[in-house]
Amino acid sequence: MRLISINVLKTGMVIGRTIWNEAGLPLIQKDVVVTDNLIGRLKQLGIQYVYIEDKISKGIEIEETVPLATRKKAVKQITDTFHQIKGLDSKSASLVIDKQTKEIGNLVEDLLSSILNNDEVLMILSDTLLYDEYIYQHSFQVTLYSLAIAKEMGYSQSDLKTIGIGAILHDVGKMLTPADVLFKPGRLTDEEFELMKQHARSGFDILRNLHTVSLLVAHCAFQHHERMDGSGYPRALVDYEIHPFAKIIAVADVFDAVTSNRVYRKKMVPSQGIAVIEAGRGTMFDARVVDALKKTVVHYPNGTILELSDGRRGVVAKQNVLDSALPCLRIFEENNQLLNSTYLLNLIEEPHIKIENVDTEYILEVE
Repeated sequence: MRLISINVLKTGMVIGRTIWNEAGLPLIQKDVVVTDNLIGRLKQLGIQYVYIEDKISKGIEIEETVPLATRKKAVKQITDTFHQIKGLDSKSASLVIDKQTKEIGNLVEDLLSSILNNDEVLMILSDTLLYDEYIYQHSFQVTLYSLAIAKEMGYSQSDLKTIGIGAILHDVGKMLTPADVLFKPGRLTDEEFELMKQHARSGFDILRNLHTVSLLVAHCAFQHHERMDGSGYPRALVDYEIHPFAKIIAVADVFDAVTSNRVYRKKMVPSQGIAVIEAGRGTMFDARVVDALKKTVVHYPNGTILELSDGRRGVVAKQNVLDSALPCLRIFEENNQLLNSTYLLNLIEEPHIKIENVDTEYILEVE
């Protein structure tokens, strides 16, 4: 199967992966044949990319690092916890979360198990799942990215758990943000953005009163929007003033934000998101954290079509553990000519060949 933009999806194509809702129910099943009505429904849902089955990608599998059942359980736990504190003051919210920290800790242990037992780069396929409210899926995915980065940086099991809990709860302060601001379907006004920025301090106020987790968890919420050069908020801290755990979550937070579906902005593919983070390396973001992200997440997910500098085009067939930026491709086209038979190209063995473009709008002429 391969990844394709909704802009070029056509009737007669075959859906390659089931799309699920937040309740764990299938919205659009794998193997469904695309119709005009289905394309309209996908656009209404805000889907920008889907996986399809075709002859050039036949047999290519796309598996997430974390099993779907674990993801569903995790997002439900996050959703339930956050819903319980909506409309409460910070003290009451602290009491609610104090009662949930055992379950949250167990959740982090489950996610750690998936990541620590998998030597491959982290793959998250948010396009195959839909959630009514972005914040819960985001909290889950930021946790995965944070844990993967921290694992690459060599943190201890104890630190990994603290980072995981901090990542899950980094946006908890948003539950004290007015709903019309939090879920506004467009860009915020300056006044609304000032209100939104208060979620970092609100999260700190909630989490610093917990008796069941480290105070570092509160600092993860407080500092995840701070930047190395002092351009962040709420306190405009600089490099040495920001806790290392918060630096990790800051990178994970931005990476997930730019590579996820949002109402007011098209999502980026992972390689584009990494480029955004790389542009802030050493200025906005800690260089060591950025380097760890680049080593631990998929740059080009399986099923992605790439254009190469030598005129060839191929679909990512599998990842390279040694360098996640250089996958193995199934080459199916040379100089705009479709090949009679495909072959495998390992980019790590061909350093002179560069990736020129990610092509999500490629259409086979035979289609």
